[in-house]
Amino acid sequence: MTSGDRGSFALSKHEAAGNDFLVLLDAPGLVPPDATEVRALCDRRRGVGADGLILLSAGAGRADLAMALWNADGGPAETSGNGLRCAAQAAVGAGLVRPPRFRVATGAGVAMVDFEASAMPGSARATVDMGPVRLLGPGVTDPAGRPAQRADVGNPHLVVRCEDPDQIDLADMAARLATNFPEGINVEYVAPGLRPDELVMRVWERGAGATLACGSGSCAAAAVARAWGLVGDLVSVRNPGGTLEVSLGRKDGDPVLLGGPVRRVAEVLVERSVLR
Repeated sequence: MTSGDRGSFALSKHEAAGNDFLVLLDAPGLVPPDATEVRALCDRRRGVGADGLILLSAGAGRADLAMALWNADGGPAETSGNGLRCAAQAAVGAGLVRPPRFRVATGAGVAMVDFEASAMPGSARATVDMGPVRLLGPGVTDPAGRPAQRADVGNPHLVVRCEDPDQIDLADMAARLATNFPEGINVEYVAPGLRPDELVMRVWERGAGATLACGSGSCAAAAVARAWGLVGDLVSVRNPGGTLEVSLGRKDGDPVLLGGPVRRVAEVLVERSVLR
């Protein structure tokens, strides 16, 4: 969980509903990883494997911590709900912050985190204030004509309604949508679940591809689904890797809360030279 010298990285790996991140703690003399090193670290066959890498450093002003995030392709990202929750566990474990509540600065603003340790070693529950979800413009459609809606959760999303997310070729849809969103966008395919206020979702994340869960995507899906009249204010979003809980507040513009389990997987020491 701590950083070594210029020749090595000491990282921790965490997962939240299967959405996994490597966390690196900033330290004097640390040279942050470049895009090539991030891709190598996140590579699931030749590296450690992760959906993204997070660099944690001391906060300033209202924030207790600051978080920089890179997707698995080495590109920067504004924020991640599950990444924030993983970063929170790493920070508490390293003694950088004290639970139950602290603030983390991200590229999308300052987020409040509520953290509760579990009786099970390495496990915890973390809830993040993601700020408001903004629905952007009128409804659109995906390449197959399904109803869709753009949303902003500090990062860009397109939520698409379908009958069964498991039947969607995510890679094909993402490739076809790329021409309409050259800056990149996270795409969520959602359907009502079996229970009231439940959604089933699969996601294609910008810079990472198909992931087992997406926190900000779950928030976007819940907000759009409520606008479509499918769910209420408290929504369970069933991602392939697990269920996340989204509290939307009573009206548009209210802060959205994302909660769920988080788990420390491993601590890893990587020699920097092997990343090239």
